[in-house]
Amino acid sequence: MPDETKDPNPVLPESKPPAVPQPGVEAAPSAPASAKPTPAETSEPSAPQAAAPVTKPEVAAKPAETAKPADAALATPPAAAKPVAPAAKAPPKPEGPKPELWDSDLTRSLKSQYGSGINEASTYVGQNYLVVDSTILYEILLRMRDDELFDYCVDITAVHYPKREAQFDVIYILYSFHHNERVRVKTQIKDGATLRSVVGIWETANWLEREAFDMFGISFDGHPDLKRILLPDGWKGHPLRKDYPILQQDQEWVKINLGIESGQ
Repeated sequence: MPDETKDPNPVLPESKPPAVPQPGVEAAPSAPASAKPTPAETSEPSAPQAAAPVTKPEVAAKPAETAKPADAALATPPAAAKPVAPAAKAPPKPEGPKPELWDSDLTRSLKSQYGSGINEASTYVGQNYLVVDSTILYEILLRMRDDELFDYCVDITAVHYPKREAQFDVIYILYSFHHNERVRVKTQIKDGATLRSVVGIWETANWLEREAFDMFGISFDGHPDLKRILLPDGWKGHPLRKDYPILQQDQEWVKINLGIESGQ
């Protein structure tokens, strides 16, 4: 029978237990069982099959998007520009300290003696000052030294107000070692007016009056040596006056006296 018609899975006979050899009898050699090929070995190799194409799942078509309405800003006409509100005003600056009345035995005594010659007696941020008429200035200063024991003249200076009739405030700053107290005495004078020198009251006033003369052009009658103290002789003008062209004067003096151009 051809091999093709044989049952691929034949029923094999039941295996018998091996025979027990008897003594004196040789066992007959058993024929080797022929190895039967397996179905896989007998079957002819089949041709490779082509892989089936993989199909993607169908995607449902999206519904057509409805047209969006135009932007509201584009659909409606632009609104009229609003008028710009005026900038808010800056809050007013807080008021600074103001002079207060200086009421003491000294001020009451001076007012009772000189009356309207004492123009003002005030305290500003803890500093006492008197404003007196220039005609009684020397008497007031002498009394401040002799009776009130203001034995040290700290400074003599001035402030220039070009638009005022009495252009200069002249200020005497006095100190009392005895009372540990400071006071200012002020007076007002016109440009070109003179004051009596107080070098006879305080010797330190010598250099202080010279500085006021040099910087402001204020003259002091009776001064022992009234001349410039900071600027050279021949310098024109007085630098601490507010209407003083300092660059022009500096350039002129340097060119005339040193023969070079100023570096200003």
